Amino acid sequence: MSAKKKILIRIGSLRHGGAEKVLVNFLKNLPEDKYEVDLLINLYTGMYIKEVPSWVKLHYLLKGEMITTNKPHEIPVKAFRVLYQKMFLWFPALLYQFILKNKKYDVEIAAIHGMYRELLSSPQKDSKKIIWIQNDIFNLKEYTPNVISQLFKFDRILVISNKLKEEMQKAAKNEQEKQAVIKIFNPIDKDDTLKKANTTIDDYPFSNDIPTFISIGTVYPQKGYDRLLDVHKKLIDEGLKHQIIIIGDGFDFEKTLAKLNELGLQETVKMLGFRSNPYPYLKKADFYVMSSRHEGFPTIIAEALILNKPVISTDVSGIKDLLQDGKLGLITPNSEEGIYGGIKKFLTDRELTTSYETEIAAADLPFVLQKSVAHLQEIIDEL
Repeated sequence: MSAKKKILIRIGSLRHGGAEKVLVNFLKNLPEDKYEVDLLINLYTGMYIKEVPSWVKLHYLLKGEMITTNKPHEIPVKAFRVLYQKMFLWFPALLYQFILKNKKYDVEIAAIHGMYRELLSSPQKDSKKIIWIQNDIFNLKEYTPNVISQLFKFDRILVISNKLKEEMQKAAKNEQEKQAVIKIFNPIDKDDTLKKANTTIDDYPFSNDIPTFISIGTVYPQKGYDRLLDVHKKLIDEGLKHQIIIIGDGFDFEKTLAKLNELGLQETVKMLGFRSNPYPYLKKADFYVMSSRHEGFPTIIAEALILNKPVISTDVSGIKDLLQDGKLGLITPNSEEGIYGGIKKFLTDRELTTSYETEIAAADLPFVLQKSVAHLQEIIDEL
């Protein structure tokens, strides 16, 4: 039996988010007898910490809750955290000596693109480096052409959609850099999703048979909930009855709620805040709507498909792969008009939504856990 491959994986925290969930799904399904995994998180916090398998050695820089606001008493804590983390970026040898106890790694993985500097500053020059790009970085201001060129210093660049793969390969300077870019589906645990969806809930906000759309995600500007509310109001005014549930919290929550009240939509839109298990709500709703301005790989769409929900989504990164170019759901232009047209279609054409349900039920979904984990192992093993 050959020695186990020693792997270091880095991520910011394990709070609720797509990349964090993907990482935990991946770890839970890696064979313990093949790998020795150290997981280093900057901030020891989040709902997924308890899901990390016991054989994975967990290291952290800091402990405490995530701070997402700028309240005066929180600013010193935030400043200290930033400096403390920066120190290890400036003096990586300290990190590897004191926190990782001088362990040697065969492979080092940035489980999210935001950790690229940390990985590239590693004093272990012989380890193979992998970066996992979990968002459409070509839509993020900080990812300038210069930063993107840095990413090609990694041995493998994992991307989560064909669109991202094309963009990265366009940015590559030579064939070797092109070859480093690999498209990989984020692993989704189908059985786990189905099991969680069957949990009983007693606070589902609607008790009528009016068509109900649900949207789940952190309430940030990129999610486009402001557009969704405007579209909803327009359709209601036109006499097309429907309801919307939004699950998630985030720094735009209050602002979005204020807009909802301003538009007088309290009866037909319910913002439920964060739910650690949103799947029973998703199961009860009729349709899934995604109004995002940009995404990486919207995991929630995959989960909506597992629960056989017809989906309307704006044309963002990853969506064509997930909805099989529109075979499994409606892809609309990425605009308010696009979302309006999509919802209107679902409300007026019952045959369309039924045909999506039939297609989803018959589809072979490529993001199912086992396939993705096997692909990722292959990538690690060949390095």
